[in-house]
Amino acid sequence: MTDMRIHHEYNHFPIGLTRLLSLFLGCLMIACSAANSSTQEGTDTPSDSLSEGRRVQEEDTGPGRVITGPEVFLRDNASQLQGKNVGVVANHTALLPGGEHLVDALIRNGVQVTKVFAPEHGFRGTADAGEKVADGVDQKTGLPIISLYGKSRKPNTEQMSGLEVVVFDIQDIGSRHYTYIGTMSYMMEACAEKGIPMWVLDRPNPNGWYVDGPVLEAGHESFIGMHHIPIVHGMTIAEYAQMVNQEGWLEEGVQVELAYALCEGYQHNMRWDATGLAWVPPSPNIGTEYAAYLYPALCWFEPTPVSLGRGTDDAFTMIGAPWFQLPQDAAARASTFMYGLDFQEKDFTPVSLPGKSKYPKFQDELCQGMTFTNRVSGKDLLLAGTAMMAYFYQLHQQKAVSGAYFKKGFHRWPGNESFKKQIQDGVATEDIYQSWQADVQEFKSVRKKYLLYEDFE
Repeated sequence: MTDMRIHHEYNHFPIGLTRLLSLFLGCLMIACSAANSSTQEGTDTPSDSLSEGRRVQEEDTGPGRVITGPEVFLRDNASQLQGKNVGVVANHTALLPGGEHLVDALIRNGVQVTKVFAPEHGFRGTADAGEKVADGVDQKTGLPIISLYGKSRKPNTEQMSGLEVVVFDIQDIGSRHYTYIGTMSYMMEACAEKGIPMWVLDRPNPNGWYVDGPVLEAGHESFIGMHHIPIVHGMTIAEYAQMVNQEGWLEEGVQVELAYALCEGYQHNMRWDATGLAWVPPSPNIGTEYAAYLYPALCWFEPTPVSLGRGTDDAFTMIGAPWFQLPQDAAARASTFMYGLDFQEKDFTPVSLPGKSKYPKFQDELCQGMTFTNRVSGKDLLLAGTAMMAYFYQLHQQKAVSGAYFKKGFHRWPGNESFKKQIQDGVATEDIYQSWQADVQEFKSVRKKYLLYEDFE
C-alpha cells in the first residue's frame, strides 16, 4: 500500500528562500492586521471551523520559527476528518504554540474525537518511567483514555472498534530507547489490521542532527528497541513511521495507509534552539533540551548501579553513585572523561519525587558524581558515554562494591551482548566505537530513502 504523502511544496524550497517567504508573509499579516485593527477591535465575528485554530497558531509565529506538523494539519487537513470517528494517540506534548492541546483544538474545530490512546507516562505525562498507566477518563474532555502502557502496548480489536481514522502526535527525542516510537509502531500495526488510515503529525527531532550508536542486533528486541536501528536514528517520527511501514517491520509485514503533516522550515542540521520552539518535557525526567541531548550517552547506565539523577530536578544531566570517586591525579582525570565533554564535581541525594521518580536509585543516599556543562559533537558524545561506562565499571570492580554491575537485561540497552563484554575486557573506547560503525553506515543507507527534510550530510 502506498503512503499518502501529505505535505507542502514549501518544505522543498531552499532553506534561505523558505525563511524569506516566511518573513515576507509574517510582515504582510502584521501590516494587514494594523490596517484593519479599527474595524476588528472588540468584534466577535463568527468564523469557519478552522479559523480559530489558525489564529492560535499565528499568535506565536515569528520569523525563523519552525511550524510544526500539528499546526499544518489544523490549517490544511483537519477538515478531512469532519464526520469521522477519530482516535488520537497523544500525551502532554501535543501542544500548539499558544498552549492549546491538539485534542482540544480538534474538538473545538468540530472533529469528532471518540477515544484517546496514552503512551508511557500517561496522557498528561505524570506517570513515572516504567510505571503502568491505567485506562481512565480525561477530566477536561470526558473522553475515554485507553492506556498503551498498561496491560497491553498494542490496542486490541475492541479498542479499535468504531474508529475511522487515527491521529498520532507525540514529541520524541530521537533515541531508540524512548518508547514513543514503539507505541507508534504498535498503533500502526493495529490500524493496518483494521484497515484504518493513520495520520502522523510531525515535530522536530532534538537529536535529528546525527546518527550514531550500536545498532540493535537480532534477538535483543524489546519495547526500548523494537527495530534494528542505532541508539540515535536521526529521523523525525514521520520519517521513522514511513521507514517502518515501507521496510516491512510491522508484524507479518502489514502496511498501514499512512499520511503525515510535515513541519515547515525544519531541516536535520538544526539544534533545538534553532527551531524557535519552546521545550515541553516529553517525559518527567527529561526536563530540559540539554537532558535530551545527553540522553543517548547516558541511557545505558539505567541497568547499572549508577544514578543518572532520578530523584532530583536535574535528571540526565548528572551521573554518580555513593561509591563513585574521581581520579585525584589531574592527568588521569583529564584522560578519564575525554572528548571535550566538560563537567563539574557534584554531590546529590536522590529523594522520592512522585510524578518524576517515586523510588529512585540510592534514595536518600549521598551520591558523589558529576554534572555536565557543555556540548560536543555526536561522535564525541557517544565516545564520552562509552569512556564513562568503562570508568564506572572499573571503579566498581576495584572497590569491590557488592552486587553485579551489569543488571539483568542490560543487553537491551546497547542492543547487543558485545558491548558488555568489551567493557569487561577493557577494550579501548575508540575501538568499541569503531565496532558499530559499519552497521551505522548500513542503516544510514536505509534511512536516506525515507528522509522528508534536508539532511545534515
